Amino acid sequence: MNLGSVLTLGQTALELGLISSLTVLALFLSYSMLNVCDLSTDGCFTLGATVGAVVALAGHPWLAIPAAMLAGMLSGFVTALLQTRMGIDSLLSGIIVNTGLYSINIAVMGNSSLLNMNKTETVFTKMKAALAGTVLADQYKMLVALVAVALVIVFLSLFLRTRLGLAIRATGNNPDMVRSSSINPAFTTMVGLVVANAFTALSGCLLAQSQKSVNIDIGTGMVTVALASLLIGNAFLGRGKIPVRAVGAVLGAFIFRLVYTIALRFNMPAFMLKLVSSVIVIIAIAGPYLKSRFPLFQRRMAHRAGRGD
Repeated sequence: MNLGSVLTLGQTALELGLISSLTVLALFLSYSMLNVCDLSTDGCFTLGATVGAVVALAGHPWLAIPAAMLAGMLSGFVTALLQTRMGIDSLLSGIIVNTGLYSINIAVMGNSSLLNMNKTETVFTKMKAALAGTVLADQYKMLVALVAVALVIVFLSLFLRTRLGLAIRATGNNPDMVRSSSINPAFTTMVGLVVANAFTALSGCLLAQSQKSVNIDIGTGMVTVALASLLIGNAFLGRGKIPVRAVGAVLGAFIFRLVYTIALRFNMPAFMLKLVSSVIVIIAIAGPYLKSRFPLFQRRMAHRAGRGD
């Protein structure tokens, strides 16, 4: 593998990592801040991709972004409504919405499971045209994704410092205390999930426009990928202020995609990639625990070695 291949590999992983990191930031808000595991992520990601693709196919690539985010907000609203107003468990609410979104996504795509955007203008082709002839001409995809990620990080950093943002964080830590402070935890949960799902849909929209195609399975496994990326990011930058932790989430997405891209580079069969994802998740979740247990394991081995002498 020459230097050019390594650079191409890194650029591909960075582009995909930045796009998928928007979903990781969504989980950062819903899972880390609000303490809600939203299992509707896969369906919401696909919803953003399908809505964004349909609007782009209609000739409005820039309008596709707010349209996809609005669709994601509606998905988050329904998920939160099931949790807070209908007494359905948060995990079950996510599963229900995710299941329903499959049919909705097919309907959005015009009763088709695949949309081709090869001849369609997207935000990426517009950026490519704007950068033509410059030194950044080959990095147009990375620049679009980088701008989106930077805006989301800035938004989260400012939003979570507001009174409403602090209430959302407090709801995740102690909903009873929030309730006793005359703050409605149902409202803060709803706002948190609506905002988080907007980011998830944005991620799906950008991925669809980047690869110029959408299939109904584009979001399958995204919740696993995002959770693993979030946990990897926490291992590196899991402490500190919100901007630092958000950057850690983006870093985790890049590391995950880099491992995934390397696996593809070594011609790993497609059916094995899900196993790779599962192994990465196991390492990300169990790693900190095993690291904390390692000194005890060393002491036990030293004690046994001493008895053997």
